[in-house]
Amino acid sequence: MRGQAGSRWRRPWARPCPWLEGDRGSGSVELAVLAVVVLFLVFATIQTGMYFHARSVARSAATQGVEAGRQIGTGPGDGVAQAEQLLAKYNSVRGASVSADGSGAERIRITVRGTVATLVPGLELDVVQHAEAPVERWSTP
Repeated sequence: MRGQAGSRWRRPWARPCPWLEGDRGSGSVELAVLAVVVLFLVFATIQTGMYFHARSVARSAATQGVEAGRQIGTGPGDGVAQAEQLLAKYNSVRGASVSADGSGAERIRITVRGTVATLVPGLELDVVQHAEAPVERWSTP
């Protein structure tokens, strides 16, 4: 008698649900889909960091070039050489080109152009940064 009463009063959560019987292996599929999304987010974060680092290096190179080229006794060529030296030191801007276009007797302008190293083949991210300042000169009162 006890066996019959026990089977009649079973816990409802102890028996399998009929609508969940076909869910075997769904955890693996969900993990595979979620892994792709997580990897995409990780790579996007790393690529963003690489872009902003290269941009910062290009901006620093342009600023250093302007500071070197605006001093008394120097010229735009000295600024370009200083910028190229800094770019070679960090090597995070690929195919970098430095120019002093737009410089004159009163102002110096250094422009750095290049591309960023990417994690995705075929993706090209360009970096263009420039800095300018007045050229130092002697003035008499």
